[in-house]
Amino acid sequence: MTLPPNLSLRALLRLLLGVLLPLLVVGFLAEDVLEQQRFTFETPMLTWIHAHTSPALTQTSVVLNTLGGPVVMGGVFVLIVLGLWLTRRHPQAIFAATGLGSAVGVALVMKVVFHRARPELWPRLITENGASFPSGHSTTAAALATCLVLLLWQTPWRWPVLILGGLYALLMGYGRLVLGVHYPTDVLAGWLTGLSLVLGAYQLLSPSLKPHPTPGDA
Repeated sequence: MTLPPNLSLRALLRLLLGVLLPLLVVGFLAEDVLEQQRFTFETPMLTWIHAHTSPALTQTSVVLNTLGGPVVMGGVFVLIVLGLWLTRRHPQAIFAATGLGSAVGVALVMKVVFHRARPELWPRLITENGASFPSGHSTTAAALATCLVLLLWQTPWRWPVLILGGLYALLMGYGRLVLGVHYPTDVLAGWLTGLSLVLGAYQLLSPSLKPHPTPGDA
């Protein structure tokens, strides 16, 4: 099979594994949520996590709840876009705005459409009033990590950012389960939504994106 001239094997794999496959999984989860079907493993899993969580991890999850909230994340997203724009990296700024903005927007629309109630298994340490599916904190964490990795992939920072970004997204999602404010499928859908939409934006805008090595690369 001959690939289109503007679609490399790497780009094809990124499209299939990073965009289409995650969206298919999110669609599968969303269908069951829309039909109000229950995933039988979720309540036992949340109960086990609650019984085996240390006070330190609980406190970390509370801190991450604030850091991953709309105020802080909104400010971080705006700073990234403005920083890229003001340093004349306009294609990168457009990519960041498109990827991060679409992740947030789609997650908000999904919350309205599916309107899944949050779990009520134990008294919560924080107040969350919005819908449960998907997890907004998990969506923004995955979107932020993916965006930074793609922006810095051509620099020496790519592996540290990949590792730290992945750990941040994983810990953010797990923290939502520790606090009992989301079901595991909410977190999974959030991770996949953030990942796929940022990768999708990258795939769409990649012809205009060029690597910008840091000053220390020379």
